[in-house]
Amino acid sequence: MLGKTPKATAHRPYYNCGMELGFWERTSGTWINAATVLAGTLVGLALAGRLPERLRRIMVQGVGLTTLFIGFTLAGALNRVQGGTVDGLIIGLVALVLGGLLGEWGRLEDGLERLGHALKTRFQGGGRFTEGFVTASLLFCVGPLTLIGSIENGLLGDDTLLMIKATLDGLSAVALTSAFGVGVGFSVLVILLYQGGISLAAASVAALLPDPATDPRVLVVTGVGGLMILGLGLNLLELTRIRVASFLPALALAPLLWALAELVS
Repeated sequence: MLGKTPKATAHRPYYNCGMELGFWERTSGTWINAATVLAGTLVGLALAGRLPERLRRIMVQGVGLTTLFIGFTLAGALNRVQGGTVDGLIIGLVALVLGGLLGEWGRLEDGLERLGHALKTRFQGGGRFTEGFVTASLLFCVGPLTLIGSIENGLLGDDTLLMIKATLDGLSAVALTSAFGVGVGFSVLVILLYQGGISLAAASVAALLPDPATDPRVLVVTGVGGLMILGLGLNLLELTRIRVASFLPALALAPLLWALAELVS
């Protein structure tokens, strides 16, 4: 998740070359990302018993403040998009509201929490297991590095962006685990399914996204994702409680709304 929108890579042709790559070459970044999160979780668990509460709290607050900054930065992508005559910010707002309504109707946040509770019971996790699982799953999977990095990995075998993401996620996992416990580590299941799935499916979307870094559909997803990341930052700082998972449908609605605005404008 963490990181800024990558610059355009015009020298990299996005054509359907993924079929020539092996499974490891197309998903290497995802496996490395999962490994760094697990390593960060182990370090966080080792520190948790030795750090006083005030130090654990300050670590999470540091991640929270950084998350807010990244969220603001990514949300700015909406200012770079225009769907016909409709401003990108309007598209993002409508996507977020409609997506939030759909997410609450489908009780996505509750579903993710139920999965966290099931894992907690199955593996006898303690403390704030579910909160850590939900927070880490969203934090590590919402953002442009996940989307663009997975597409590059799946198409070209280039895991550079996912390696950057893996480093940032691993460091964040240390701080989150020290506060929430082992539930953070179980977010690797979501990383493997979501991020790995995008990498494996990348070849099929190559024709639709000739340059993912500058494509307006990716930019609106980035902007909406940035707004969701802002919500995660507020939650980490315990300023309020935003049901961020309920907004997940907005990520799918944003490019559809952009296409509609292009069509009718």
